[in-house]
Amino acid sequence: MGRTVAEVIRETTRDHLTNHRGLFLGQCVTAVGWIGGTVPAMSEAEGIVELSLADVTNAGIAVGAALAGRRPIYTVRYQGFMWYNAAPIVNYAAKSKDVWGVPCPVFLRAIAMEGNGIGPVASASQHGLIMRMPGMPVCAPMSPNEWTEAWNWFMRHDDPLYVSEHRRSFAIDYEFHNSIEPEADITLFPISAARLNAVEAAHALRKEGILCNIQHLVWLKPFTVTDDMRHALSQTKLGLVIDSDFEIGGPSRSIAYDLMHQCGAPVFALGLEDRSAGVADALDNPTPTPERIVRAVRELVRNGRNVPAGATRE
Repeated sequence: MGRTVAEVIRETTRDHLTNHRGLFLGQCVTAVGWIGGTVPAMSEAEGIVELSLADVTNAGIAVGAALAGRRPIYTVRYQGFMWYNAAPIVNYAAKSKDVWGVPCPVFLRAIAMEGNGIGPVASASQHGLIMRMPGMPVCAPMSPNEWTEAWNWFMRHDDPLYVSEHRRSFAIDYEFHNSIEPEADITLFPISAARLNAVEAAHALRKEGILCNIQHLVWLKPFTVTDDMRHALSQTKLGLVIDSDFEIGGPSRSIAYDLMHQCGAPVFALGLEDRSAGVADALDNPTPTPERIVRAVRELVRNGRNVPAGATRE
């Protein structure tokens, strides 16, 4: 078995601090479980900074460190807290190179999760919030090699990078592979933790006689429609983008639009419901579950391509 995502992050961070004069900035860095064991112990490397519970200030510190040439890794332990961190990131890190000609390379690790009673503020993925802003590439790696690819991209460029992580990825020690079925009925384009659920849903749908192509999405911005995506959609003439962020105004609809207009096939979107998550399990607003994906795909395939807008939402 290979290294897990958490191990890759921890080892890459250690190397960055030890050999590249890097910095690691974040809240609750030493708290057990808060950031999933992805940070070296403070005794293992210099440059780990435990910040206060003041998100706007902390993001400003990360931006300042980037402007000073330290290429900081800035970790936001819950993506829901990006709403507090956004101002320095989108107004300075994302705009600095375009507006002032000064690069601001921040590696922003934003960690998503749902469930476990974390409630309406901390929960959910929020990569759509950052995708809106010019100057801020966005990716959502879920495997060891995908995370390494994101890191290598960051080290080759002088731009900030928003890395939408999900806690469900930290234990993963394998890679995802796209799949194309000879007589598939629909092509699924899952993002982040929805990738795990989409694979499970595809297995369940196969038992019903519904076959799914799966094209895993990692880079959300810039988003490129690949030849494999075109081939998969040309075969099925029907697609569904599935995301762990909100559907309305979110990445799933934006990417569905790009796919639909570049490939000439109807592509629908499925994301978080338009409501706040509660603390109780029954009130949670999770990444579309395998069951919800199965229902959406079943409806799209059986009812044809002319499904009214929003019909895939419950």
